[in-house]
Amino acid sequence: MHLTVLAVPECPNAPLLEERLAAALEGRDGVSVSREVIFTDGEAARWGMHGSPTLLIDGTDPFAGPGQPASMSCRLYRDDDGRACGAPSVSQLRHAVEQAWVTANSEAHSTTGGAGSGPRGGR
Repeated sequence: MHLTVLAVPECPNAPLLEERLAAALEGRDGVSVSREVIFTDGEAARWGMHGSPTLLIDGTDPFAGPGQPASMSCRLYRDDDGRACGAPSVSQLRHAVEQAWVTANSEAHSTTGGAGSGPRGGR
């Protein structure tokens, strides 16, 4: 699984996202993280950035709404209590990563022929 943090130059909330992401990923193997600085609207559209900062999990923004356009604007997230914040909470990030992990493994499981066919012999 690959995670990409997208942000405009000097985004004040990118360090907060990276800090929370590090906490959310603590103890989890098999995840790589990269960072991309986005300079133009065209880059934002190409990468799928829906405001800065954006997290992509295997190329998908788990926090974007359907049809949300690409944007270089400052992005706000709702925390666990519904308050606006500059980055998802640690628990929201853990949940997004876990959901992506389950989805990726179930898709891989369905294309490899069922239980016991994965590298760890199923679960």
